[in-house]
Amino acid sequence: MTDRKHLSKRLIVLLAAISALGPSATQILLPAVPVIRQDFAVSDDIAQLTLSLSMAAIAFGTLTYGPLADKFGRRPIILLGLFICFAGSLLCALAETIELLVVGRFVQAFGAAVGLVLARAIIRDVYGPAESARVIATLVMVMVVIPMISPAVGGELLIRYGWESIGTAFAIFSLAMFFMTGFSLPETLKEPVPFEGVGSMLRTFGELLSSRVFSGYAFCVAFVSVVFFSFIAAGPEILVSVYGRPANEYGYYFILMPCGFMAGTYIARHYGLRLHIDRLMLIGMTIAIAGICLAFALQLAGWMHPLALFAPVSLTVLGNGITLPNAQAAAINEFPRLAGSASGLTGFLQMALSALAAQLVAAVYNGTAYPLLFIMLAASLLSLGSFRIGVGLGNTGLASSSRLRDQSGGADSRN
Repeated sequence: MTDRKHLSKRLIVLLAAISALGPSATQILLPAVPVIRQDFAVSDDIAQLTLSLSMAAIAFGTLTYGPLADKFGRRPIILLGLFICFAGSLLCALAETIELLVVGRFVQAFGAAVGLVLARAIIRDVYGPAESARVIATLVMVMVVIPMISPAVGGELLIRYGWESIGTAFAIFSLAMFFMTGFSLPETLKEPVPFEGVGSMLRTFGELLSSRVFSGYAFCVAFVSVVFFSFIAAGPEILVSVYGRPANEYGYYFILMPCGFMAGTYIARHYGLRLHIDRLMLIGMTIAIAGICLAFALQLAGWMHPLALFAPVSLTVLGNGITLPNAQAAAINEFPRLAGSASGLTGFLQMALSALAAQLVAAVYNGTAYPLLFIMLAASLLSLGSFRIGVGLGNTGLASSSRLRDQSGGADSRN
């Protein structure tokens, strides 16, 4: 067990690194996807499975780890996930067929998903609802540094040593996280929740989804993520085939995305105690929609340069950086005793919808950026709609009522 003082800056950085494994596992291979398609002589849709199925694996991983961590504790489940990630990364490095590579990517991402769920749950265990949104914003701001550089690292490994070296590098990184976690991370779960099988787990998820407010926040998180993952699914191919740039340049243009996201999470953290959480989310969603509209305008104006797409999308990602940590914290705070399950279900919705969107982007790609931008705009509007239907506006007492519900142990009054 631990209390708040045990979460030093060093441990927050470690949690951020573990959280970054999932996004990094997804993104580090992106520059290599066009090369993998050529090496294995497969279609775009088949090559895209290395991305979309890894995202689906993260979705199922987040659904699995939450209930297990609520029963067995955060620390042992994190260690299990990190070992699975290590094994999957080795399989990717040794894959000689597209089928083995896809399987390896699935196993790698399933293991890497553990950090996305349990880092937030650990923060919730220690800090409670009053401060968890601000601390999660700090966690996310640190977390995005690793995914920020991972496509550039993947591109350089691709050029220098071949795409197989990407799996080797990720295996080394995940193994290092395994040992650092084993030595440094304390257990934070105070009251284990009995796990009574799949039926009980599904009933728990049904209880969560029956809450209009939880569903509003959770689907807001999911559609915000669809915006980002739709972009990373199509970005490398658009860079190569639309703008005529080499594949390894994607990693350097991509740096604009996490920089925008870090700026958004900084805003969320800085104003987290000044503005109501729902007001911050609305500001973030408005900025995101404005960025997509600007990207449309630049495409229609005929500006054929990668910055015509990457720069306005970075503005969209800034808005999502404001929205996402607040929506994640709010969703988890609706059911304090089920923080792991709530975090897991939120992550499942987040990655399952993103995986579908990634495959949809590949299916409708027509040699321009327009299908991507239409999908991103639709997801942004759905995020706003989920928020308005589930949560609404003007409820300035939401944060304080959440804290009161936490003290009483439930969220029944808002179901």
